Amino acid sequence: MLTIGRLADYAGVTIKAIRHYHERGLLPEPVRDSSGYRRYTAKDAVDLVKIRILADAGVPLARVKDLLDAGPGTLTAAIAEIDRDLQDRIARLRRIRGQLAQLRGGDRLFVSPEVADHLDDLRELGVSERQTQLERDGWILMRTASPEDAALWIAEKRELMTDPEFRALYLEHDAAYDWSPDDPRLPGLAARTRNWLADHRSRAETRPAGNPAIARLAAHSQPGASSPAWDRLTQLMRG
Repeated sequence: MLTIGRLADYAGVTIKAIRHYHERGLLPEPVRDSSGYRRYTAKDAVDLVKIRILADAGVPLARVKDLLDAGPGTLTAAIAEIDRDLQDRIARLRRIRGQLAQLRGGDRLFVSPEVADHLDDLRELGVSERQTQLERDGWILMRTASPEDAALWIAEKRELMTDPEFRALYLEHDAAYDWSPDDPRLPGLAARTRNWLADHRSRAETRPAGNPAIARLAAHSQPGASSPAWDRLTQLMRG
């Protein structure tokens, strides 16, 4: 015969848990011996192990009681159902762990692999973190609004970044964000940008254009998407 302490050690639960199971009617409370101690049997130990395993699996105690009272066939079917639920929970937790790993890794949780690679290239090139985050947010908006257009434009953008002249212009535009709108470098940058666009216009016209409204959404609807110097640069390029 087992004391409550030895029963708790055997089943891997606390004495408090056993008393709780008594109160819930899951485990019958045994009569006390002549010394006033509860004495448990091997069947109590078996039942307590079953209760602990089912409770650990997330089965509500009310259902645990029903399963303990059920026949072998019902218990077997219930265990199979509980196991399937556990497999689903394990798969979900693994997905969450993967997302946490991506969260530690930076932008890859939020954008496509192609965009993430592009953002890594920008950082390696020396583009400011402000501009890199602006691009990231723009790609998120584009992909949300039109995944097809976003896939088209990221392929084009990555191709453009292989052009040394485009990279140089990109870096200078990035730096110009903080310039004064009266900075004497702005007219020259505007002229070089117009020349580059003119040289590449014929090639650009052969590509699918995508939805211009989506492009405007990504380019102009974000905080930090403009500055006085960039506004002046836009005016100079139009002139």
